[in-house]
Amino acid sequence: MKVNCPTCQTSHEYKTDNPFRPFCSERCKLIDLGEWASEGHRIAGEDAPQQEDERDIH
Repeated sequence: MKVNCPTCQTSHEYKTDNPFRPFCSERCKLIDLGEWASEGHRIAGEDAPQQEDERDIH
């Protein structure tokens, strides 16, 4: 089955032996991870309420 890489959009064969699936390569997988880490990707929703000790720190 052919799928598009979520990062670079190139078409590649989706194989269970690809350790980077659904990405085409380790590079694309790491780019996506970096986007999540830098908050470039977010899941929609409300912010979680802060706990009392977190408010004291700021």
